[in-house]
Amino acid sequence: MMGNKRLVGRRLLAAIPVLWGVTFLTFVVMNMLPGDAAQALLGVNATPAEVQQLRIQLHLNEPFWVRYGNWSGGLFKGDLGASLSTHENVTTILGQRLPVTVELLLYAFVASIVLAVGLAVLAARWPNGIADRLSMVVSMIGLSVAPFVLALVLIYIFAVKAHMFPAIGYVSLTQSPVANIKSLTLPAASIGFPLFSVYTRLLRADIVEQMQREDYIVTARAKGVAPWRILIRHALRNSLFGLITLVGLNFGVLLGAVAIIEPIFSLPGLGDALITSINNRDLPVVEGIVVIFAVVTVLANLLADLLYMALDPRIRYERAAA
Repeated sequence: MMGNKRLVGRRLLAAIPVLWGVTFLTFVVMNMLPGDAAQALLGVNATPAEVQQLRIQLHLNEPFWVRYGNWSGGLFKGDLGASLSTHENVTTILGQRLPVTVELLLYAFVASIVLAVGLAVLAARWPNGIADRLSMVVSMIGLSVAPFVLALVLIYIFAVKAHMFPAIGYVSLTQSPVANIKSLTLPAASIGFPLFSVYTRLLRADIVEQMQREDYIVTARAKGVAPWRILIRHALRNSLFGLITLVGLNFGVLLGAVAIIEPIFSLPGLGDALITSINNRDLPVVEGIVVIFAVVTVLANLLADLLYMALDPRIRYERAAA
């Protein structure tokens, strides 16, 4: 128990410089982008005097380090500032859009894991069988197609032609659970299918290798243990270590895909707000979303470590001793 607490404490302390670095780099990159936030807000017909007046009003005329210092000081107080374009509190904007993104990510993540484990187990149980060949074909397709291309293909097939799911828009869970699932299915498939392909290929290869080469598998077979029990209880459990590592490393990619997929399907989530804010040079909103994404990524990696210890208690004892 003490080992777990020490691990969590060390991870949280290590996250502080990571969060600082991410926010600082975002601030630098946003300031290097061509264009001016005041000009973007007022439009091309605004006079130079009007643009300068708005720059002063929004403190855009202040030096870079002063603006970053003011923003980071507010962050430590729980104040993320206000949107430059709507003057709405950034915390309010995040609170409105975060549930949509969380629901989309959970849908894509859970579906990709469950389907990948199921197909990988079937493929490993009968190598070179139908399920195995299907897993290889699906994996190659998923690894070859970009998420935004897959999104357009899914819209054309399932929304335009088959009329099974809506092409754009979002329905809240409280308004209609069925419509909510339908509105998120195509976006979740666009994000989750590449992950499903990677996870399936990794698990299938690892499980097959264990079933053919590991001594403990041979021993279990000699003792008369049922093949499915060997596959699920021993081979799959050991293969989950590699899957957990890959999930932790890919979580940042998953968040990046949200920024691409949400605007395509007109979902009012953080990804859509991020793209809109970048176009408007709305730095406070961009920084707020980046903070959320960075915190989620750090927590995902922390959860991966905790899952390691749950699967193998020896890791817990080694880290506690360290």
